[in-house]
Amino acid sequence: MALNGTEILRSRDPEEFHDDIIYPAPIPFLLVHVVCVAAIWTGVTVEALVLCAVLYVVRMIAVTAGYHRYFSHRSFRTSRVGQFVLAWLAQSSAQRGVLWWAAKHRQHHKHSDTKLDVHSPRHHGFFYAHLGWIFAPKQGKTDLRAVPDLAKYPELVWLDTHRYLPAVVLGAVVWLVAGWSGLVVGFFWSTVLLYHGTFAINSLAHVHGTQRYVTGDDSRNNWWLALITMGEGWHNNHHAYMASTRQGFRWWEIDVTYYALKLLSWAGIVYDLNAPPRSLVRNEKELSRGVVEKVARHLAATMAVEQITAQVREAWLNTPTFDELRARAQTAKAEAVAMLADMHVPHVPTMEELRTEARQMFASTPSLDDIVARAREIILEAVATELLVAAPA
Repeated sequence: MALNGTEILRSRDPEEFHDDIIYPAPIPFLLVHVVCVAAIWTGVTVEALVLCAVLYVVRMIAVTAGYHRYFSHRSFRTSRVGQFVLAWLAQSSAQRGVLWWAAKHRQHHKHSDTKLDVHSPRHHGFFYAHLGWIFAPKQGKTDLRAVPDLAKYPELVWLDTHRYLPAVVLGAVVWLVAGWSGLVVGFFWSTVLLYHGTFAINSLAHVHGTQRYVTGDDSRNNWWLALITMGEGWHNNHHAYMASTRQGFRWWEIDVTYYALKLLSWAGIVYDLNAPPRSLVRNEKELSRGVVEKVARHLAATMAVEQITAQVREAWLNTPTFDELRARAQTAKAEAVAMLADMHVPHVPTMEELRTEARQMFASTPSLDDIVARAREIILEAVATELLVAAPA
């Protein structure tokens, strides 16, 4: 059992997790899927299929460039008019409002793959991470406190309030131009594909793929997800440096959204495209203290502290050393931790053992020794806590 009984390694969720979905919220979402079957009656023309492909690509780029890289992470700049147009195009995907989307995504990064993550497959499973979380009652409202930089624009607040207006307008235009086949195949098919392409980053990009960088979460790089999402599949890269406009850090990592933004920058429509530091791309940059702490706790959690404590207690029982340690534990846990660190502690993993375990668990990082040292310190703190609890009054 990993680190039970110690407050140091507990991460309590202040809100009990519920995976209930309150109806009728999902009904419009389900109807969008059902409407796709109407292609049996409208027919599937070549023109409608081309329209479906175009609307998918254009709106996926709007989602990834707008909702994600601009509004969530501010990784480039544009004019106020350009900002509104980008928000309108993104909302034509029918993925709720721009402020709602950005607020939820910022919360995801703040608590990535912890119990507070809004859509972590590690804690909540595939279905909830893919789409179930969207319909949870507590996720419905826009948290303006998470996006004060965006909420100051009244036109964005208005657009967020009328979250499905751009999609309805687009659908009407498609119907007028391309008829029923265009509406069903071109608009509704591409909308459903957009839903699940976007959602796949939440449910799959934290499960399948490779990790080049230690980020303290489960984010992965996945080339086929990158292809269907116009570059979002380089998710481990993104979590390593969220402010980068480009998510495919290497030349062979295809990132269509970045290419589109680069073209727009040549026209002056967008500018100040952020790039990751070269030291980070080469994986030479040391991790932040927060990431080291998170990764160290993950490493320490693989060790059975209660079992280690029992072994330490049994090995030292009725020895002067143990009596001294127990006495110090009663007066000051910090002194007990220092004493444990300075003496030979049987059954506690050594630095080299933890280093070996860390190399198997995580990607290469120049901060490996910092992670290992902090993990061993956490383990010793937990052992000292258990000894303190067991010490007689």
